[in-house]
Amino acid sequence: MPAPAPFVPKPAWLAACYIIASTMIAMTQGLGLNLVTANLYQIQGPLGATLNETVWLSAAYLAPNVSLTLLLTKMRAQFGLRNFATAAILAFVAVASLHLTVDDIQSAIVVRFFAGVAASPMSSLAFLYMLESFPPERKMTVGVSLAMTNLSIAAPLARLVSPRLLDLGDWNGLFLLETALALVSFCLIRLLPLNSPPKTPVIEPMDVVNYVFIAVGLGSIAVVATVGPFYWWFEAPWIGGLLAVGVASLTVAVVIELNRANPLIDIRWITSREILHFAGTLLLFRLLLSEQASGATGFFQVLGLKNEQMTTLYLVMIGSAVAAGLVCTLIVRPGRAPYIHIVALSFLIAGSLMDAQATVLTRPEQMYLSQGLISAAGVLFLPPAMAVGFGSAMKKGMNYILSFLIVFLTTQSLGGAIGSAVFRTFVTVREKFHSNQIAESVVLSDPVVAARIAQLGAAYARVLPDAALRQAEGLALLGTQATQQANVLAYNDAFLATAVLAALGLAALLLHLAVTVLRTRLAPSPSAAVPS
Repeated sequence: MPAPAPFVPKPAWLAACYIIASTMIAMTQGLGLNLVTANLYQIQGPLGATLNETVWLSAAYLAPNVSLTLLLTKMRAQFGLRNFATAAILAFVAVASLHLTVDDIQSAIVVRFFAGVAASPMSSLAFLYMLESFPPERKMTVGVSLAMTNLSIAAPLARLVSPRLLDLGDWNGLFLLETALALVSFCLIRLLPLNSPPKTPVIEPMDVVNYVFIAVGLGSIAVVATVGPFYWWFEAPWIGGLLAVGVASLTVAVVIELNRANPLIDIRWITSREILHFAGTLLLFRLLLSEQASGATGFFQVLGLKNEQMTTLYLVMIGSAVAAGLVCTLIVRPGRAPYIHIVALSFLIAGSLMDAQATVLTRPEQMYLSQGLISAAGVLFLPPAMAVGFGSAMKKGMNYILSFLIVFLTTQSLGGAIGSAVFRTFVTVREKFHSNQIAESVVLSDPVVAARIAQLGAAYARVLPDAALRQAEGLALLGTQATQQANVLAYNDAFLATAVLAALGLAALLLHLAVTVLRTRLAPSPSAAVPS
């Protein structure tokens, strides 16, 4: 892999233009990723699909997206950054436009697959345009912090704008904005070229062969993690088969890479103690952040709230993320990552514990503070972690950048899908537990239960003169309320579990810091080791 192009200072106005371009590209890619996920229930009608069928839209997008950046990094080096950027944005514009012609679930799944392919270079371009504006000493501090902030606000932004886009034209309306942003991004990429290193032939035939195994492996796992909670893990035998295919493909890829002179990914470096610790930390935090991605929104959906009723909550999330990103630009420095992570984990623990007190009467305004803390935690955690991992890879040489990318992207893209799957599964299991507990206490011979059924059935007195029918309706309403209460208790359990895991992570981090400090103090000084 070639060394990065030398830094060329830019006037302040031009540097600002590159930052705007990075933000525009990040929003384009982020909306494409999150618009469907944020509206799975709303797009069933326009596409004539069930919920399980619409979930395949997310799975089709993630299947190629989780791995393609790995191969595209070498393509960028071999064919030139400007040619790569132009081809990438043209492909994205074309696929975004295809969304406007879709009106059934089968064609939608095909388009979403190609959308996942076309979107793979976009996050890299967003990073490169942001880093272009800053000198080398500020790229891993200010540049990375701002780039990660842009990518973090895409999910709440998608939910914020979705109601108006759906009003414009259902499924097609969702992608009107994305197509417009893609066209604007195309203009910015053509007007603002990146400082490109010289082209270098780095792609070997075995890179392509082995990438196929990596793509099949990671793509299969992404599909399983996405659809598993909806089809349920043990109810659909093909889920196990697909998972076995994914594991087998990754095993073949590892065997090939271990026996290559110039591997696409350095497996030995990835499995070193330092990188395993780094990957485990990223994966754990990505799982914990599912509390916001799947927890808060899922909780309010259970209570019957729509995206348009949570507008202020999403604004709070966005504002908190932006504020945390700006703070991060000021405090991220080499050696400070553990202390910033302590603050991030503390925010996550506090926010999750607040959410664990929710009831059926909880509304978005009661979660402004907690969700703001969790949103800030995500932005505070990732920039210093990425700077540490990137610095470790740079010390080993440019060829290790690809290995670092696969670690980072796998823990983020695939980790996000796995985190949501684990969260949904945990909530489902706990909901069944609480439903059984509540059902055991609902006995018709209980005077309190009988009075509650009569009260609920009285609402139908004007339309149902038959007392038996009114009692049946009252019993049905009581069952609905019991199910809702079980769901609330299940989400509270999930929020509490998130807080416990974050607390364990914080305890492990504090212990690691204490051991490091103790070893430093007990180590003999260099002067004492020199004989007199």
